[in-house]
Amino acid sequence: MCLIAFRWQPDTDTPLLVAANRDEFYARPAAPLAWWPDGRILAGRDLQAGGSWMGVTRDGRFAALTNYRDPRDIKPGAPSRGALVAGFLAGSTGAADYLAGLRPAAAYNGFNLLLYDGRELLGYESRADRVLRFDTGVHAVSNAAFDTPWPKVEALKAGLAIEADDDAALFALLADPAIAPDERLPATGVPLEWERALSAALIRTPDYGTRASTVLRLGRRTVGMTELSYARGVPAGERSFRFELD
Repeated sequence: MCLIAFRWQPDTDTPLLVAANRDEFYARPAAPLAWWPDGRILAGRDLQAGGSWMGVTRDGRFAALTNYRDPRDIKPGAPSRGALVAGFLAGSTGAADYLAGLRPAAAYNGFNLLLYDGRELLGYESRADRVLRFDTGVHAVSNAAFDTPWPKVEALKAGLAIEADDDAALFALLADPAIAPDERLPATGVPLEWERALSAALIRTPDYGTRASTVLRLGRRTVGMTELSYARGVPAGERSFRFELD
């Protein structure tokens, strides 16, 4: 994922609401949201490295990941970060213990990881080797630290706070192609034309862009998860799942 907004309400019937976009090169093969062969993990799948960017399990575990954007700090041959999502979903270790076993994650290129084990929601920023516990409310992360005030991060947070009960409205927010003005663009080390293109919630370039938008409602008893797929910026299918927690 490259843009994730989430509402954390641990004392309600729906502790976690997530609205997210996955951005990737079009040439990288991936499978859409589906139950994995074990029947326990519901997630999309990276067919190149075998991991995932976001998923949930039948017993209510959740994981999602964004990459940290800094082309000056890339480790050639680093392990796939998507394996971190798949590893958490496939296991039974609590979020805190999973992160303790992972840190300081120096072998990986930079990432942000969001984990929910059914009790505790934690974020992890590999660049700072920092674990976060979130206040009740709306938070977001893109390709910098959690809650960094990039224009699309702030816009999606504000929209989710208002439209939390309306999936169609959340998908409309995720499909916003608006480019931020130059004076509000971050400086992440990529050329200006890339900063402009990447500032939109829905990214569309000739070779790279938003591949999927997802809305997840993770309740105490039921889970609802819908994914809208894109092909070069054009909607290309929808998959929706609802199930009772084990």
